[in-house]
Amino acid sequence: MAARRISSLLSSSATSLGRFSSWGRRIKSFSTAAAAAIGEPIHPSIQIDHTQLLINGQFVDAASGKSFPTVDPRTGDVIARVAEGDLEDVNRAVAAARKAFDEGPWPKMTAYERSRIMLRFADLLEKHTEEVAKLETWDNGKPYEQAAKIEIPMVVRMFRYYAGWADKIHGFTVPADGQHHVQTLHEPYGVCGLIIPWNFPLLLYSWKVGPALACGNTVVLKTAEQTPLSAIYVSKLFHEAGLPPGVLNVVSGFGPTAGAALSSHMDVNKLSFTGSTATGKIVLALAAKSNLKPVTLELGGKSPFIVCKDADVDKAVELAHSALFFNQGQCCCAGSRTLVHESVYDEFVEKAKARALKRVVGDPFKMGIEQGPQIDNEQFKKILKYIRSGIESGATLESGGEQFGSKGYYIQPTVFSNVQDDMLIAKDEIFGPVQSISKFKDLEEVVQRANASSYGLAAGVFTQNIETANTLTRALRVGTVWINCYDIFDAAVPFGGFKMSGQGREKGIYGLSSYLQVKAVVTPLKNPAWL
Repeated sequence: MAARRISSLLSSSATSLGRFSSWGRRIKSFSTAAAAAIGEPIHPSIQIDHTQLLINGQFVDAASGKSFPTVDPRTGDVIARVAEGDLEDVNRAVAAARKAFDEGPWPKMTAYERSRIMLRFADLLEKHTEEVAKLETWDNGKPYEQAAKIEIPMVVRMFRYYAGWADKIHGFTVPADGQHHVQTLHEPYGVCGLIIPWNFPLLLYSWKVGPALACGNTVVLKTAEQTPLSAIYVSKLFHEAGLPPGVLNVVSGFGPTAGAALSSHMDVNKLSFTGSTATGKIVLALAAKSNLKPVTLELGGKSPFIVCKDADVDKAVELAHSALFFNQGQCCCAGSRTLVHESVYDEFVEKAKARALKRVVGDPFKMGIEQGPQIDNEQFKKILKYIRSGIESGATLESGGEQFGSKGYYIQPTVFSNVQDDMLIAKDEIFGPVQSISKFKDLEEVVQRANASSYGLAAGVFTQNIETANTLTRALRVGTVWINCYDIFDAAVPFGGFKMSGQGREKGIYGLSSYLQVKAVVTPLKNPAWL
């Protein structure tokens, strides 16, 4: 499959907001544009029919009868109330998944038949792209064009990719010293607990559910409390495709209750979590303290985007802009440390500032919008706090820095220059539309600074010199290095981090190993014709 470049998605012909001589004038211009750009929010033409838990193939209320609101980030208004699962609901879901694995048809049916069910689901999902994209945008705030044209097709592709793997999973025959026949079996773990984040709900759904089911496991999925709607909807489609009851169970709820119950459950055989490093530590500890279940973790990042002295500055500016601001900056692998060679630094900063001022912010349901609101009020306030920290620590605010408009969780595209490595905006994962630009002198320096982070998820390198590219590729301690590109997420390309950015890999053939355990079978041979 040709690689789908998320970062190239929304080219805009929006009128430039221009350059302004003072920060105050920039803020005024942003605010005036905001009032005109956002206006009254567009109401998506979709009815929300399912807000319950999905357990054993049936939609059911939470055992407690509780529900919680899921909120439109454009306005802060409640979209719907969703069933709030907790310990008792997780127990019910795990029991259903356990029965489906131990007694049901899923692990016992042929791999080819599992593949056919996954392919039918992918076809249904493709057919319902418009509805699913509307739910994703409404609940998350990401641009509808991004959801409909990029993300949902990637989800479809991911399920087709892993459907293709289902009947190609096998062990090996191993030559042994002596008269023994040795073979390995690659077996499913059993019940997998999958915890997905709010920034890419369905993409991460596909990264986890796809390989887990292809390998013959059953699943209990916990959605993020901020974005439960799309996973519930598509899981209904999965059952319409012929998925047996109990194979895929969905529990919406909060981390300290539902998430903790799933992570510490004694009858869950495998965990996979995507989210913050702080929460990942908690998940890992709960898994260890319970039944020592293996855990795949895809966690935070503070990824360097390195612009070398030979770079085409105009192209580098556009790519660095996309690497940071895509998805409102809410990307674990965002290129959030922009490191620019001193010979092109001043030109880069001016052009990065101009590009940020041109970025089109507004209602994500409008065509041509590049940036919607942040996910919720908590994230909104956190980002603004980091912006204030950048100003107070002495970084130069080149653009943005404030709320965009007066309603919802919109933030102006923000660019800082003269950022020093000891500043919080250079060290912490902000998870928002804040670009931090620093200067470097040579490769030795930039390698040392790029690696001087507790994170190691990804990096971008922009150069026309193959020797420079090769040097940086091998020197950077990260799970992915993109050379003269960024955010390439092909289904076959593995993704995961070094250091505190996680453990294990998702996607591609490497993603299968997360959901399989290896068994060695040794049988004596009597008078073998050959060894």
